[in-house]
Amino acid sequence: MDEQNKLLTIGQFAALHGINKKTLMWYDEIGLFKPAAINPVNGYRCYNYHQSPVLETILLLRELDVSLTEIQNFMKNRSAENMKCLLDEKIADLDLQIMHLKAVRKTLYNHHQNMVTLLTMDLSEITIVEKEEHCLVTVDIDPNITFEKEVELITAETARYQLGRLHDASYGSMIPVTSLQSGNFDDYTKLFIEIPFLKQEAGLHIQPKGKYIRAFYKGNWDGMSLRYQAILDYARMQGLKLSGFSYEKGINETVIDRIEDYIVQIEIPIISSNQTSSSV
Repeated sequence: MDEQNKLLTIGQFAALHGINKKTLMWYDEIGLFKPAAINPVNGYRCYNYHQSPVLETILLLRELDVSLTEIQNFMKNRSAENMKCLLDEKIADLDLQIMHLKAVRKTLYNHHQNMVTLLTMDLSEITIVEKEEHCLVTVDIDPNITFEKEVELITAETARYQLGRLHDASYGSMIPVTSLQSGNFDDYTKLFIEIPFLKQEAGLHIQPKGKYIRAFYKGNWDGMSLRYQAILDYARMQGLKLSGFSYEKGINETVIDRIEDYIVQIEIPIISSNQTSSSV
């Protein structure tokens, strides 16, 4: 007899596939996967090597959270076409899960970086940092828009981009550089949402790649104008040209109880004529 046609005990067959033999007994009881033979002497279930690919298919589908009912239906109507349709669906589901896990990892990494910054930062410092390009979802605002309306707009955008929870994104506000240069330090014109792995498409705001002035502010909002004035003075002294928008976002909301302890990170794109890296 060919080696592959020899019968294996239920224990041997289970060990071959890294499962408990009770799983095989259960699959037999529900009619999902039958043994190749029953030992006429002792009534033990026996399996052969040629059944391995079928069992591995069942185990794979179970690992992909395919229901027993779905698997049973497939096993009754096994074909290349049915297998392809089933795998297409599960691959699509798996891709979504992977995308979500990557987004969660990026969110956790961003929170971690914020904590590192909090532990090492000097609030008086102004630095120049390098940033990659980011695609941002933006919402236009003006002084006449109520806070309730802003929340409504943000909610609509998160739903549009199928953002499951607020923690899956970073939020902030934007002020045009032209407004800062005119002394309008509270001229917020946009709210932004940074969603991990958002692909570039029409209608999105592109936060450009390049060098940025970075500074931090802590305290009463009335003092924000003084911080911006310090940033403008620094840029002028260093021969730096500001461009685009100032991007503001909080970095310590998760670890404070008082609004007075709120720390805002300010980043503004620069065009440098004679300076590439500096700090004060």
